[in-house]
Amino acid sequence: MAKPVVDGIERQLESQDALLIRLSVSGGPGRVLAAQYGVRGVPTLLVLDRQGNSLLTQVGRVQKNPVLEAIDKAK
Repeated sequence: MAKPVVDGIERQLESQDALLIRLSVSGGPGRVLAAQYGVRGVPTLLVLDRQGNSLLTQVGRVQKNPVLEAIDKAK
């Protein structure tokens, strides 16, 4: 399950200059962004830089360390 790992990442980011946004792909902005970034499976976690370029994509099981490394790289 991705939620506990993502919750932990979110807590770690509270003191950093990073933002975690959760979106549902079933409608609204989530559907638009899913199409834009080619999301085909759920859950999908994307790490984007400030320009919207994808630095990391994880589908299914979320692995915390690669996510945090990609976030550090984006700074």
